[in-house]
Amino acid sequence: MTTRVLIVDDQAMVREGFGALLAAQDDLDVVGSAANGAEAVDAVWRKHPDVVLMDVRMPVLDGLEATRRILKAPGDQHPKVIMLTTFDLDDYVYEALRAGASGFLLKDAPAADLVHAVRVVAAGDALLAPSITRTLIADFARRPQQNRPRPDQLRVLTPRETEVLKLVAAGRSNGEIAETLVLAEQTVKTHVSRILMKLGLRDRAQAVVIAYETGLVQPGG
Repeated sequence: MTTRVLIVDDQAMVREGFGALLAAQDDLDVVGSAANGAEAVDAVWRKHPDVVLMDVRMPVLDGLEATRRILKAPGDQHPKVIMLTTFDLDDYVYEALRAGASGFLLKDAPAADLVHAVRVVAAGDALLAPSITRTLIADFARRPQQNRPRPDQLRVLTPRETEVLKLVAAGRSNGEIAETLVLAEQTVKTHVSRILMKLGLRDRAQAVVIAYETGLVQPGG
């Protein structure tokens, strides 16, 4: 199955470079590009990508607001959004996670990491860029925030689902979780789907955040 990708960045060189790299992969199809968030929102509506590579800071409409609009649009077929970042640990990036971004990728990451990131997010299998994501989420969870999820919200999960959520929060893939818990990988996928459904979450990125915020997993632990 081919994954449809939209590239959003205000630098033409970045769009062209990423586009050429991804288009060279047999399983990836670059369906378009956009130079700002407003163009991105329109392109998603017209092109129906599976994955959007979204720069954080852009003119006209920034990547954060564009991500919010894309993921809050009517319908249930929303793309996965990967935020392209220089790893500035500021509120802007944290808000991107809240807006529903599925992960983060450093703009200067090796080519192989970019291709892998798109494939991983399209499959919904694991959070991106382990070199930055765990630190990002741990720091994010330490920050004061109103309306934090209550620990008792996790009571809807079975003991096994709680175990799976802890491992998801540790950045483990379904295959790694299956090996750890001695389960079939398909069983793990079923558990993850039920966790997302019970907690009303969009994807694994949001599951990781709620695991930290409710104290199920301790930052830095």
